[in-house]
Amino acid sequence: MREGIVDSFWDFFWFILSFFLLMAYLVVLFQVLTDLFRDRVTSGARKAVWVFFLIFFPVLTSLVYLVVRGPGMAERGIASANAARQDAEEYIRSVAAGAASPTDEIARAKRLLDEGAISQDEYDVLKSRALSGV
Repeated sequence: MREGIVDSFWDFFWFILSFFLLMAYLVVLFQVLTDLFRDRVTSGARKAVWVFFLIFFPVLTSLVYLVVRGPGMAERGIASANAARQDAEEYIRSVAAGAASPTDEIARAKRLLDEGAISQDEYDVLKSRALSGV
């Protein structure tokens, strides 16, 4: 009875250890692939060679990649984050610049009223919305 408990403990221990190593390898693999495709300097052919070796010799290729290209991984990650932040800021500025003031909204509604595109009631509704900020 005691041997069964010990055997199941070691089976569980090796399962946990192997699962941890698998997850650690997957994290490294995805980091390598992300860095590889983030790099704009490396040609498509070189990227294909790296991916080929990652498929057929995964552990060795991952270690070689980390040694050869590891120092630049952080720089590419920071550059990518800065580019994403700049894109977000530019988008926010473009959306904020496109927002019309209440005066512009009322002038546009008045122009539509003068052209006969909307009725006086619709103009009043648009004017009240512009003044209330909705």
